[in-house]
Amino acid sequence: MMPQASATQGDQHDMTMTLRVNGEEHTLDTQSDTPLLYVLRSELGLRGPKFGCGLGECGACTVLVDGRPLRSCIVPASSLRERDIVTLEGLGTPQQPHPLQQAFIDEQAAQCAYCISGMIMTAKALLDRHPDPDDETIKQALTANLCGCGTHLRILRAVKRAASTLREATHDT
Repeated sequence: MMPQASATQGDQHDMTMTLRVNGEEHTLDTQSDTPLLYVLRSELGLRGPKFGCGLGECGACTVLVDGRPLRSCIVPASSLRERDIVTLEGLGTPQQPHPLQQAFIDEQAAQCAYCISGMIMTAKALLDRHPDPDDETIKQALTANLCGCGTHLRILRAVKRAASTLREATHDT
């Protein structure tokens, strides 16, 4: 008979954890090594982050953790307790999109749209740190997010449009 894995053996034991996603607490039973992406999609039903390469290289799975972009396909969900996780769904709603989401719509920046969630989340982190980025800063921030459709110029315009909209909103308050 094989011995049962205990909480101190290996990294794959079942555990209960609480994650804060899009401002809500979620208590989940999962294996300790389950990638955050799988928890977000399978357990919480969030479809913003996508499975792309599974290696953390394409950016389709990008979410924000404490305001910084993170590739959710390679990070165990269990390592993110006590952290603020934000997915595309946490930015806005279909009825009231976040200015960044609206800018991507207005600029028609999505062709197949597979990369767009990761692009938007990475751009959100950029604009939170640098509200008035130039083209080179935007390109540098998004360089590790891959888009196979070639909508790079529209994505660049969308980020610039969102930056302008967000700056105007800040000045109006």
